[in-house]
Amino acid sequence: MTHRSKIIEVYGLWAADLLCIWFSFILATYIRHNNFTDMQNQLIHFQVGVLFLVFCTVYNFILDWNHNFLKRRLVKEIKAIFQYMAFMLLIVISIMTFLKWADIFSRWILILFTVINFTVTLLIHLLIKKILCRYYASDKTVTKILLIAQQDNIEETIDNLKKELDANYQIVALACLDIDRTGQSLRGIPIIAGSDNLIELATQKIIDEIFINAPDISQRKIKKLTQYFNEMGVDYHYNLSFSERGLLSNRISEFGDYTVVTYTRVLKSHKRLLAKRAIDILGGLVGILITIMIFPFIALAIKSESRGPVLFSQIRIGRNGRRFKIYKFRSMYKDAEIRKKELEAQNEMTGLMFKIEKDPRITKVGKFIRKTSIDELPQFLNIVKGDMSLVGTRPPTADEFEKYNHYYRRRMSMTPGLTGLWQVSGRSDIENFDDVVKLDLQYIDNWSLNLDFKILLKTITVVFSRKGSK
Repeated sequence: MTHRSKIIEVYGLWAADLLCIWFSFILATYIRHNNFTDMQNQLIHFQVGVLFLVFCTVYNFILDWNHNFLKRRLVKEIKAIFQYMAFMLLIVISIMTFLKWADIFSRWILILFTVINFTVTLLIHLLIKKILCRYYASDKTVTKILLIAQQDNIEETIDNLKKELDANYQIVALACLDIDRTGQSLRGIPIIAGSDNLIELATQKIIDEIFINAPDISQRKIKKLTQYFNEMGVDYHYNLSFSERGLLSNRISEFGDYTVVTYTRVLKSHKRLLAKRAIDILGGLVGILITIMIFPFIALAIKSESRGPVLFSQIRIGRNGRRFKIYKFRSMYKDAEIRKKELEAQNEMTGLMFKIEKDPRITKVGKFIRKTSIDELPQFLNIVKGDMSLVGTRPPTADEFEKYNHYYRRRMSMTPGLTGLWQVSGRSDIENFDDVVKLDLQYIDNWSLNLDFKILLKTITVVFSRKGSK
């Protein structure tokens, strides 16, 4: 399981378990006394409730009793909760006996609490499990795996990973290094490449992580592949049981039931990434509200000048090659995409971007909303949906992405943003696509929440000064 998913489960289940205890304890008290005032000693009653909550916290974070939560079927879930409740009662009753609270506290409340909390915890766990499985099944949240193996172990590796990996992992593609089986499929998974064309095809594939289990392939060949993966910005795992002791690694971890060396170019705090997502949602909702408020005026201005829809949508490429539909206020004439081919010879940008300073396809209203960045306001919807972030890299078009090499591909290792380093670095003055890539990679390699806040503040300054956009 990824660190991000682990954080969601650990803290989410801990909060759920605390709420179950709180609810069960109050309900047991009310059933026993029919009110909350007839307890013999209200202070001790409160302290016993606190003991249950403290035990739950210790059991969650020290013993990590929910570490295999998604793998537990109904019978195993019942056994796990029974063990949790048994330990809880044993510890809490022992403390109550030591502090001489046991003679004062109602035994009926303990019995009722045990029955209610067991039932409620089981039902809540089953509900959370169902929600998490649906959440992880989403294309945006599932971790897509490319499995690289050999002819004699590829099927065994597929079976092992499917058995051991959590629900948030999905093997989407295979590569066989010693025999070219391109075009075939195993266990319903396509073999997309052999040894020769692996990097080229992996560059265009939606891949979040790579698992390598190729013990008989030379270290020189594996090293060459991993150098490409490193430059692509894709995390990869190498099966440690076959690796040489001299290999350098970022961290040793488990992947399914394999011990692996995991290489990642940039180590990011998944807690900070969750904080970044929370900020994106909050900022995105505020942005949508602003967009709704000005929508009638922008729509009227656009419609008064040219025919066509108010909103422009286009397929863009997001994190690790995911396709999504980006939204903008239309700033060009309706036939802009068709006319682009006629204007390609006038492209003022070197590399894989298209830009003309005096683009004849842009309407008068379009010039204004581009200069003020109003045209990008509908992208707040993309941000709330998770396709984009407030701050990130520039999302390329599909035709641009098709021309990417492995070096350019690394800029897709992070969610694209509404703004970013290249936008606040005088984007109208940048004339070489490689300069855009350098700024995007600089952002990825030095990412922090502090950097995001600096870019957001600078973006506000740039927008109001109308600097860097023409």
